[in-house]
Amino acid sequence: MLVLGIETSCDETGLALYDTERGLVAHRLTSQVAMHREYGGVVPELASRDHVRHLVGLTRALLAEAGLGTGDLAGVAYTSGPGLIGALLTGAAFGRALAFALDLPAVGVHHLEGHLLAPLLEPAPPAPPFVALLVSGGHSQLMAVAAVGQYRLLGDTLDDAAGEAFDKVAKMMGLPYPGGPALAALAEQGRPGTFRFSHPMCDRPGLDFSFSGLKTQVMLAYRGHEQDEQARADIAHAFQEAVAETLTIKCRRALQQTRAGTLVVAGGVGANCRLRELLPMR
Repeated sequence: MLVLGIETSCDETGLALYDTERGLVAHRLTSQVAMHREYGGVVPELASRDHVRHLVGLTRALLAEAGLGTGDLAGVAYTSGPGLIGALLTGAAFGRALAFALDLPAVGVHHLEGHLLAPLLEPAPPAPPFVALLVSGGHSQLMAVAAVGQYRLLGDTLDDAAGEAFDKVAKMMGLPYPGGPALAALAEQGRPGTFRFSHPMCDRPGLDFSFSGLKTQVMLAYRGHEQDEQARADIAHAFQEAVAETLTIKCRRALQQTRAGTLVVAGGVGANCRLRELLPMR
């Protein structure tokens, strides 16, 4: 069974063809980073309009790349949320309209479940049960996964998510959009131990996250160092270290509590190199 997947939750238009027997057949992605960089962050209305501009062309290009036509599709799936409401509506409207025209089923997919199950596309996918760390721009969650569709929330963010904290600290320091990768690049030039920040909520039991206080610590440390390039790099290094170590501590706790043998990391922050170094992940 061949399914067309549509992702328009924020600032990227992503399409994929997935076959239940062959796996991922083909995929296409167009990014809006250059467009939003001028404004220092994602402008929701511009994001929605850009999805509208690209959906039809990307779908045609994707099917052509795979040597297939709309008649080969057995269903359409689209991101139903969470995300920017206007951006989500463009993908939902396009996906449901295409499915209606082809007399196919249309299925809305939860954004975070998509992150959670994406590692199952790997050549050697992790077998449940496992613990999953979902770290993206808006979410920091720990989930116990018993099977597809069987999830238990272990810990959630109480305020700023890790990715959100990265972006806000980067913007405070005058770094370009997207802030997370820019801050990580600056952190590589920092000296370990010059600045130290706390590990939020690690001094108490539980698996919830909170990064708003850490963001405030960084803001206070940054005052007076705006023109000192080495100090900026040192602060970025200390901030990244605090976030990565906090996430690692909570992940180890989750593995101990659930007695799971596998940790899966999903979401954009999972690309952070320092986090990958510290986490016992697959």
